[in-house]
Amino acid sequence: MDEHLTAPDGRDNLNDPASPPEPADDTAALLRWWDRFWARVTKLGLGDIALRAGSALVTIGLVGLVIWVMKGFFMPSEMVQTDAQPLELAAAGGPVELPAYEGVAPVAGLSKSASSETAEGAAASEDRSEFITYTVQAGDSVYSIAERYGLQPATILWTNYASLLDNPAFIVPGQQLNIPPLDGVLWPWVQGNGLNKFAENMGVTPEDIINWPGNNLSPETIGDYVNPNIQDGQMLFVPGGTRPFVNVLNVLLEREETAESNIWGAGKCAPTNLGPIGSGSYVWPTSERTISGYEWTPDVGHYGIDIGGDIGNPIYAVDNGVVVYSGWNDWGYGNVVAIDHGNGIQTIYAHMDTLSVACGAFVYQGDTIGTMGSTGNSSGPHLHIEFRNGNSPNNPHNYIGY
Repeated sequence: MDEHLTAPDGRDNLNDPASPPEPADDTAALLRWWDRFWARVTKLGLGDIALRAGSALVTIGLVGLVIWVMKGFFMPSEMVQTDAQPLELAAAGGPVELPAYEGVAPVAGLSKSASSETAEGAAASEDRSEFITYTVQAGDSVYSIAERYGLQPATILWTNYASLLDNPAFIVPGQQLNIPPLDGVLWPWVQGNGLNKFAENMGVTPEDIINWPGNNLSPETIGDYVNPNIQDGQMLFVPGGTRPFVNVLNVLLEREETAESNIWGAGKCAPTNLGPIGSGSYVWPTSERTISGYEWTPDVGHYGIDIGGDIGNPIYAVDNGVVVYSGWNDWGYGNVVAIDHGNGIQTIYAHMDTLSVACGAFVYQGDTIGTMGSTGNSSGPHLHIEFRNGNSPNNPHNYIGY
């Protein structure tokens, strides 16, 4: 026998359609209540209105759900200010003291293979232990040559200062470039410089330099590190070494227009009127060329392209410019770098794992600015890159091809 339930105001919960039953163990009672309730609504002529209102509410709910889901996959064209903490980067240090480059022969005193390589005859770096000479072909860039030999673009500049002066734009067809077997720096030895200081400035140990076979040095004959037995002017290869760029173009490159990031977030840099201007010719931003996810689809709010790869793959600046955003962004980008190339053009590199450039850094085409990652709204390792002309997103394929 069913228990008779009475509402606080005396109404019979099972017989009065205006009052729903108590939490139900009796499904049949709930169904009877619903039938009576709907009969009353229909009798009052409100059935059609109720159906339309219900459909509208369901539609609104579904639209809200779709927007919430899509937010995780697509980036809006306008960024909002966030309170996220910036990614801490090591502060850029002052200029490293290097011995003056006197324009001596590029590889004097350095072991070098006799062959001259071209694009068709490029050899893998890991298969050799000496320098080779590469003849620049039409269409080559510092970036493409570095990629061909498995090197960082900076290494091509650091081992060819006599001809390139640290400027990727100085490369021309027919030019002969030194190609080392691995990343590092080529620099002349100047008498009076201690080997300890020289190595420290390059970020290595004296033994790294002495033990490199191509330098033709010996621990037995090197002598005192303060005044080592190294011929004045001898070119030394510093394997794994780095150095600051000494390009005179880095000195106060004033711009007519202020460079300021057009995305907002904790990593936004202070506006600047300094920095190199882009050439207007752009290179592919990473060693991978697979479009991993979304193409340029502005109709659904995706204002760039997604290039797949592995976490840790290097990301390159597509052209010269100044860094106007470096750090975390809370609106989907994750770790992001933005570069202003002048003439209204900015590029945005999102979802990065690590960042190698800080606010205000001068960058040149092919420079490594960080590594590929999967930070922010990302489902796997890839680079999301955008091109913007002012505040207007542009199809990246119009700049860097396919």
